[in-house]
Amino acid sequence: MASSKSNDSTNSGLQDSNAGNNDEEKEELCPGFKDVDAFVKYGLGAVLSATKASAGLPQAGDEYDFYRSFPGFQEFCESQGDKLLHCMSQIMRHHGCRSHIRDQSKLTGLEERFDLVVDSNDVILERAGILLDEADGVNRSQQPVMPAGFQPPKIVVSSWNRKGSGSSSRAETFRLLHAKNVARPQLKFKEKVDNSNAPFIPKIFIKPNAIKPLPSYFTNKQIQKERPEDVDVPAALADFIHQQRTQKPVEDMFAHPYQYELDHLTTPESLLSKPEPQMYTPITETKCSFIDTLEDLVALNEKLCRLSEFAVDLEHHSYRSFLGITSLMQISTRDEDFIVDTLQLRGEMYILNEAFTDPSIVKVFHGSDSDIDWLQRDFGVYVVNLFDTHQASRALNMARHSLDHLLKHFCNVDSDKRYQLADWRIRPLPDEMFQYARTDTHYLLYIYDCVRAQLLDFNHGQPGLLQSVWNKSKDISLKRYLKPIYTEESYLELQRKQKKLFNTQQLTAFRLLFAWRNKLARQEDESTGYVLPTHMMIKISEELPKEPQGIIACCNPVPPVVRQQSNELHLLVQQAREMPLLKAEIAAQKSKGLTTIKKPEVTLFGPHDTSRVSESDLPQFSPNELPVKKGMLFSEDEHQMDDDDDQRTCGLMASAKITLFEELETKKDQESLSAPHMKARRIIESFENPFRMYLPTSDVHISKNAKFDPSSKIFEISKRWKLQSMEQQQKELEAKKKAKQEGKEQAKKANEERNKEKQSYQESLANVITIRQQAAESGKSVGKKRERVASLVGESTPRPTKKLMKSAEKPEKPEKPEKPEKPEKPPQDVFTPFDYTQSDLKVFADPKSKDNTQFDPNRQSHDGKKKRGPKGQKSNFAAGNRSMSYLTGRSDRGFRHNWPKR
Repeated sequence: MASSKSNDSTNSGLQDSNAGNNDEEKEELCPGFKDVDAFVKYGLGAVLSATKASAGLPQAGDEYDFYRSFPGFQEFCESQGDKLLHCMSQIMRHHGCRSHIRDQSKLTGLEERFDLVVDSNDVILERAGILLDEADGVNRSQQPVMPAGFQPPKIVVSSWNRKGSGSSSRAETFRLLHAKNVARPQLKFKEKVDNSNAPFIPKIFIKPNAIKPLPSYFTNKQIQKERPEDVDVPAALADFIHQQRTQKPVEDMFAHPYQYELDHLTTPESLLSKPEPQMYTPITETKCSFIDTLEDLVALNEKLCRLSEFAVDLEHHSYRSFLGITSLMQISTRDEDFIVDTLQLRGEMYILNEAFTDPSIVKVFHGSDSDIDWLQRDFGVYVVNLFDTHQASRALNMARHSLDHLLKHFCNVDSDKRYQLADWRIRPLPDEMFQYARTDTHYLLYIYDCVRAQLLDFNHGQPGLLQSVWNKSKDISLKRYLKPIYTEESYLELQRKQKKLFNTQQLTAFRLLFAWRNKLARQEDESTGYVLPTHMMIKISEELPKEPQGIIACCNPVPPVVRQQSNELHLLVQQAREMPLLKAEIAAQKSKGLTTIKKPEVTLFGPHDTSRVSESDLPQFSPNELPVKKGMLFSEDEHQMDDDDDQRTCGLMASAKITLFEELETKKDQESLSAPHMKARRIIESFENPFRMYLPTSDVHISKNAKFDPSSKIFEISKRWKLQSMEQQQKELEAKKKAKQEGKEQAKKANEERNKEKQSYQESLANVITIRQQAAESGKSVGKKRERVASLVGESTPRPTKKLMKSAEKPEKPEKPEKPEKPEKPPQDVFTPFDYTQSDLKVFADPKSKDNTQFDPNRQSHDGKKKRGPKGQKSNFAAGNRSMSYLTGRSDRGFRHNWPKR
């Protein structure tokens, strides 16, 4: 732009010197344009014509698809698109940006192109802003403006604090006033600031101009004195505990104290009629009083109660306080201005409730949304009969709705907004800030008269538009102050506003830093922007520094609290780095209990789109192979779902094909489908069949617009079906719960029966007497002890070897008279089993019964060696040599039970 101005000056010089020459000799800015204005005019015309031409193109949708089917239109679009991309590439290359727009052949080329265009726009707009600032005389090379404590005060040269001056005089710059080493006014407050994470309770305890009396909860000031044990508990929580303790709940504890009065407030006819604007007195001729004592405040309240209207404005400070501090109040009447030091009189400001809640006095504000909250929070002051000039400006559809615009429009006064963001905690107030404060309300009553007259003229003398402004102002006065409450999900709202995409580690770091900042700001009564600004917190979350020095490097300038607590912040960042690395979308779905959706690599992917992927690459799934986990609201439900192993849900897979001659489902089949099947059916039907016109006319085609038209029958049917499907889902859930309970009861009964059987079996075993015990008892009864010591009661019988087991299985043959053989030597083993084959088992048998070839341990001999006769024959023992432990006769156990072969 500077070069254009120089060109204009040279052109004018050439015109003066060569007046007689031809116009062809004049120097041109560009070929075909003599100056900048001509070039800008031509450029705007070209942009306008291009906009009109683009509006005439077919709209996206069916119309564009129809035209796209013609080859000529398709070729034309491609050629024009290439030209546009080429032009954009040249512009981006000229500004030093990446310009490879047409070289994208990947599937993600569209996203990369969009990112390139966005980055290039940012670079071009930033460069244009720098050039415009330099043309306005702004020096961008200086240091940025920082709050107090970050850098020494300097003269700041910028457009916002430059005083407008004529072309002849030089521009004047001003020093930015800020509080340097100001004592914190919170330390002088009689009532400690409540930064607890508890709801706000109104501070009012006296209700002047009341139609409905104030609840006893607010009037009784001895409640907290009667509860010395609740001193360290926040006020709202202590009151709730006291209510639970005394069983006397207060319903109106958080309600608006003047709710009833404002609901029954009526606007008199005098305020709805056209007024005659009363001219303001010059500000130099108007008296202005500074109120900083209780006596002056009481006198001010008495003056205001005798008036019919007065204007009010507030100055607020929020940088060095968590909730903020109301630092100054300006009040103006028709004849006098007042400035109230609210820091000094913070505990006595409730006196003004007498004038502020009087329904016969009009209180004029401009943009009172924040002022109402500040009055309630800091002083317990409420406003009845409010008129907001900002709402009147909006009703009049003015160009701008700010106070400086209204001052310029109605009073022809240029407001000086240099001190709008100054630190209003400075005491004593500088004269410049004092004059600025009284200017905000000095002209407000005259503006109030003017906008009322224009509202009536704008509506042809009818009071409807003016009445709407009164109603909107009353709605603003009905607002209740709400403290910022911290929850575990508060950081998500801030993250959505910043429009940042984080992975799990970055999101965890952001959550931990947000919680740390909120906690420290409440404890130290500092704003969150002072403790750790949001952009620095996002920078730390994105970078995740590994060292404390990295955290300090992410902050420029470094906040004092961050420099002190850098080690603690480093521990929080380390905790976030230990989280598993996932994308934020997948992590959010896992936390909600949903299945993660696998995105295909192809950006334009559908069940019918097989142009980009071969059939072998497509996943082959059967419906039973895809278990789908339903979303859970609570962890208990998810735990119960995991316990039910019998119930298995499977995913619904839509077949990727459209068949022309497929048989239509009958109504019975449609009724038998469940809710998930019906949902899958709707998804499949969403793909429009291109052969619908060739199908039989049994299925009537219904337009999509008819489905969403409330007057159509299709809308009623679909709505009724939705209700029925919801009822069916509820019935299915109830049936599942009932079946689950029955299954648990049956399992419980089965366990009880199993335990009873086990217990009865153990009891039966306890009463059983073993055979050895019976033999011992019978031996005692006869009076003869058994000779063998080894076979005691409870001693196990030695197990025979395999060779002896085979010999025992063979039937015994009658022995022939042979020569005596030598007995076999026992095997040289550590343990020698007992040879049952060489025992005389006939001793215990009945002489009448035949020899039993089956092995019976009850008939074994207790003698260790086998007795033989001189000729090798078995000696026949007499009855007296038999063991008296067993009676002669048939062995009931060996006879009745067929023992298994060993």
